[in-house]
Amino acid sequence: MNVRKTDEFIADVEWQFEWYVLNAGGPVADRYLDAVEAACHLLGQHARLGPCAGFAQPRLRDWRFFVVFRPFNKHILFYEVMTDNVVMRRAMHGHRDLPKRLREPPQSK
Repeated sequence: MNVRKTDEFIADVEWQFEWYVLNAGGPVADRYLDAVEAACHLLGQHARLGPCAGFAQPRLRDWRFFVVFRPFNKHILFYEVMTDNVVMRRAMHGHRDLPKRLREPPQSK
């Protein structure tokens, strides 16, 4: 399957990358990007690997989720399977109010 990244997904990942650069350094930030890319690649091969998120909000109802590989396993990637595409929707720290935050634009972090 093709993996397509939405603008919101890219903004979320960029925001988290910058956070790691400022708080943990460039090498850790680079490892974060590598872990996200590895997860996206795996989802492209096994799209239904992540379970349905089960959100009540109609727009989020069909979203699935996948936890980023260690040591970044507090970060969750949200995506949809659409025909022959895996559409990466959002990337977020799991300790947030996810149903609320997923409806907000990335800039509101």
